[in-house]
Amino acid sequence: MISKKTIDEVFQTARVEEVISDFITLKKAGSNFKGLSPFSNERTPSFMVSPVKQIWKDFSSGKGGNIVAFLMEHEHFSYPEAIKYLANKYNIEIEETVSNEEEKEKRNHLESLYLLNQFANKNFSKNLWESTEGNTIGLSYFKERGFDEKTIRLFDLGYALKKFDNLYNESLRCGYEKEYLLKTGLVMKNERGYIDRFRGRVIFPIKSMSGRILGFGARTLNTLLNTAKYLNSPESETYSKGEVLYGLYEAKKAIAREDSCYLVEGYTDVIQMYQKGIENTVSSSGTALTIHQIRLIRRLTQNIVVLFDGDSAGQKAAIRGIDLILQEGMNVRVCFFPNGEDPDSYSRANQSEKIKAYLHEEAKDFIQFKIDLLAKESAGDPIKKAKTIRDIVSSISKIPDTIKQEIYIQECSVRMKVSEQVLSSALAQEKNKKRKLKKNDLGIVKTQENIHLKQNFNKSNLNNPIVNLEKQIVSILVHYGSDEAFFDESLIFSDSEGNLIEESKTVQSKVYEKVFLDLQQDEIEMVQPEYQSLYKQIIDSYQREGEIRPEKIIQQKENKIGNLLTDILLSDEEHQLHNWKKKNIFVKDRKSAVGQLVSETILTFRRYLVDQKIQNLVKNAKSKPKNYNEVEFLEEVMQYQNLKKLLSLKLNRVI
Repeated sequence: MISKKTIDEVFQTARVEEVISDFITLKKAGSNFKGLSPFSNERTPSFMVSPVKQIWKDFSSGKGGNIVAFLMEHEHFSYPEAIKYLANKYNIEIEETVSNEEEKEKRNHLESLYLLNQFANKNFSKNLWESTEGNTIGLSYFKERGFDEKTIRLFDLGYALKKFDNLYNESLRCGYEKEYLLKTGLVMKNERGYIDRFRGRVIFPIKSMSGRILGFGARTLNTLLNTAKYLNSPESETYSKGEVLYGLYEAKKAIAREDSCYLVEGYTDVIQMYQKGIENTVSSSGTALTIHQIRLIRRLTQNIVVLFDGDSAGQKAAIRGIDLILQEGMNVRVCFFPNGEDPDSYSRANQSEKIKAYLHEEAKDFIQFKIDLLAKESAGDPIKKAKTIRDIVSSISKIPDTIKQEIYIQECSVRMKVSEQVLSSALAQEKNKKRKLKKNDLGIVKTQENIHLKQNFNKSNLNNPIVNLEKQIVSILVHYGSDEAFFDESLIFSDSEGNLIEESKTVQSKVYEKVFLDLQQDEIEMVQPEYQSLYKQIIDSYQREGEIRPEKIIQQKENKIGNLLTDILLSDEEHQLHNWKKKNIFVKDRKSAVGQLVSETILTFRRYLVDQKIQNLVKNAKSKPKNYNEVEFLEEVMQYQNLKKLLSLKLNRVI
């Protein structure tokens, strides 16, 4: 783990405006900077950076946070990768904490493998550009494939010299150990001694999403029959073929921007399409698609188009491989190139506009494609048709979205001329066979259906007015928590006839004390866990230190908390993006009426809670439990109705 000392030094040193300006153009806007959103296509700026607060906010997508959050969103780094990136940019030495010597040795060992891969990559690149052999053989091959110099350098393509121990000797000369050369698979040992694995081949470095060299793919230019055309790094601690996608590092921004990913088979397919402007392309490197690879894509988009050669073998491969993508809840389409063509050859032979048009027009929804293909094969054969229908229903059952399932069942019913009732029954059978019970952290058993219901419930909470009031309360605490203000205190009591009477007086106190005491008095906890967590941290900071330090809260690894706080901190400055003052639109300073703002917010919050309590009482009364007492029920409802009336009158609202 990276030490807290290093993380603190990174946050103290890194400047949000400096780092973000490496990726997008920023212009001065008052005390802040503004620019076009890097997360959406737009013509007017909606992206704001605050150097004072060291945070950013993208009003078009709702994203925001500190500089680490930006790198995680824009570059798709993990938290440690973002910290390391910033440490490297500002020349900060990374100090790592480990639990014991064994763990420290393991980390050092892994880092040594990465460093050796990086060294080998530079060696291969140097061979390609600076050696006569590399120029004559390697560079000539790449140019024959239609790759220009810019593309070759972008993908770090290289060449391994024919000499059997060139890389081995160069590595030893630079201080790298034989042990690591063997473990990365860069070197093999046989009766002749130590031999370079990739000698005489052009090199395709395989990178992680953050750009680290994990391993290599290598293509021979030798036409001998007993020589493997492509050779990959063997499985190692840095490289697992089923867990990486070639070209993902180069494609990740385009995938996120286009909200779509093209999946091909080979290295040259990726490079050729990238060069023709289809930058959101990755390759499974010839392996059967794995769950790890699918989830890498899913981090960037829910939409994937699988590209295949136009032969029948390619079509059969499509059917075998894509059910796994459906299972992950992704939207899948397939596109077949004309017979005899593959993505590489088709891209070489056509202009960018034609390629894009072809992909747009020819890509078909996978389920519909499967229905078309299998319907042709089973035509006129009832047994084959029954098997085909079960095959299609099996694929539909893997889709988590029940609405999509319903639509596909309807489509299948029309195309295969089978009733929806029969298909729905078959679907239910498939789901029953495959349903897996899951346990949450509390040990409560849930099915897939339960999980979706819970997600929908949480999503619906976001439209609840109470949640908006919770945000308002937290916003008040952030902006004015330590300020002194005057408040109208209300004392509500019952007279001898049971009527609610209100008495008021004006008091002076700190804003955070007023909010805390009012909510504690009503024993209120917020609906959204993130707001409740943020509220507790803010109150705790005021009670201990008399102030809050937003940057400390934003530095937490929990992105949701940081995003909420950033949204609150920059919400009042959104008008700077649109030059409202030049249009004679002036934003009222809320600080001048903070006492009234707090009182109205708390009263409105309480009014909604009272209204919710009344609704719950009525709902419970309808079920009429054994101990139900109609008189007591009516009295309790009337008391809450009277309280609601008083709160409404105080807010000058009519029920």
